[in-house]
Amino acid sequence: MGELINVALRFALYLDLTLLFGLALFSLYGLRGAQSRWRFRRPLAATLVLGALLSGAALLQLALSMSGATSLAELEPALLSALMLETAVGQSWLLRLAALLLAGVLLLFSGGWPRFTLYGLILCAAAALATLAWGGHGAMSEGGRHYLHLGSDILHLLGAGAWLGALAAFALLLRRDASEDEPQAGHLLDALKGFASLGTLIVIVLTISGVLNYLLIVGPDPATLSASTYGLLLSLKVAVFASMLVFAALNRFHLVPQLEQALHHGSPAAALPALRRSMLLELAAALLIVGLVATLGILSPAPE
Repeated sequence: MGELINVALRFALYLDLTLLFGLALFSLYGLRGAQSRWRFRRPLAATLVLGALLSGAALLQLALSMSGATSLAELEPALLSALMLETAVGQSWLLRLAALLLAGVLLLFSGGWPRFTLYGLILCAAAALATLAWGGHGAMSEGGRHYLHLGSDILHLLGAGAWLGALAAFALLLRRDASEDEPQAGHLLDALKGFASLGTLIVIVLTISGVLNYLLIVGPDPATLSASTYGLLLSLKVAVFASMLVFAALNRFHLVPQLEQALHHGSPAAALPALRRSMLLELAAALLIVGLVATLGILSPAPE
């Protein structure tokens, strides 16, 4: 039961913080105008609050598993204090909480300097997301390998956040009541084109960091993948990632030009259903990958 709770918390926390970073980043390059950049203010505020609550729950769950206690009442304050101040995962938790708090302040006072505030929010969200690396296999390495693995994990997390956040943003923009008229469809097309170049960079970052993480955790021998549950789930993750690449290519080279042509003829609604379906399927694949990552983080890569 404890492992299921741990996986559920990890999934929720990974999803929440990737959405926070990805939506904030998308607001910078995918939306135009000072007012439009804060179009996702409510989702951003919700992910901020939820991120703080989930972080607290994850810390308490970690303390329970480390102490062997069966209830929160059995936890000693000294243990929580030592966990936060004397361990890397606890210190990363404090950093995450500070980043989320600062992001909340920036979001609250975003009216005065909208662009400056958005840059600050993106940096805080990136810092909060990066702290999740200390809860994975990278934190277990030693020496120079430790920093290489953590750096690779952080790049992987940021790349995943940028992609997942963009998919969530497109899902919101593609709602039927928000994308059927021509001006809104034009804004959507601009956002899709804005994501095109960044999407290529994201794929490169995810591929390089993913291969490096695989070599650091499993090793160069691909035969070890079939010798453990970790290897099988990792293979599934790679397959789902490949399906996302197919959807991304379909969107970029077929459905987006189709939307542009439909806009040229004044009938954008004809091209939106296919794009909407493709984006939702790609988003579903991304959510499955987040679930697999949450599970992989508590599994041993050693052959069974």
